[in-house]
Amino acid sequence: MEQCKKEGKSYTYFHAFMTAIAKVIYHRPKLNRFISNRYLYEHNDILLSFVAKMSLDDKSEELMLVIPVEENDNMDSIAAKIAKKVDNLRSSKADKAGANSAVDVLGKLPNIIKVSIFAVIKVLGKWGMLPASLTDNNIYFSSMIISNLGSIKCGAIYHNLADFGSCSSLTSIGEIRNELIISNNGEQVVRKVCEFGVTLDERIADGFYFAKSVGLIEYIMQHPEILSEPISRPINNE
Repeated sequence: MEQCKKEGKSYTYFHAFMTAIAKVIYHRPKLNRFISNRYLYEHNDILLSFVAKMSLDDKSEELMLVIPVEENDNMDSIAAKIAKKVDNLRSSKADKAGANSAVDVLGKLPNIIKVSIFAVIKVLGKWGMLPASLTDNNIYFSSMIISNLGSIKCGAIYHNLADFGSCSSLTSIGEIRNELIISNNGEQVVRKVCEFGVTLDERIADGFYFAKSVGLIEYIMQHPEILSEPISRPINNE
């Protein structure tokens, strides 16, 4: 991040975390699986999603954003995709489409009608028969939901997964803070630390696979120059 500042790039830790997560999912493809209607599937693409508030006040509208990641993406291109989507939503309501628009329409219906419609939507979702108007920009139809709680000065949490859609994992990122730790050589040093809360559907892989995936993201954080490389470039962390 210090190097980015020197180069005049206004990146945030969220951009770095999103890129690291995308790279881990690319190289650990079982993380991109999901269970639907008792069948095991795998996403064709890597889709990272999050919720953005239009402004930082209690009554501000929240909108769902889904960022598609391609094999040649790195932190530069992923940060640009995030900035473009957020700017478009906050600057013009004309760009609201897909699930964001559908939620507005369905939310205005009487409860007795709304409950029946959602029951049908849930059944169609299990069979992969929902129209794009309900799945585009829908965080529940992505590879992973990422909640940046550090942006509102909160710690990480463990959030439940939804029994809907095709998303099998949810990650929350806490506030980055300075903390006194003991280094490997026994010295007390102040380091920046950040908590992650990760909830996974244990049916998509086994614990050993998950543990190695955590090890990979730790390796990327220890070698941040990897974030400037295409996510498809192999990582030699053995």
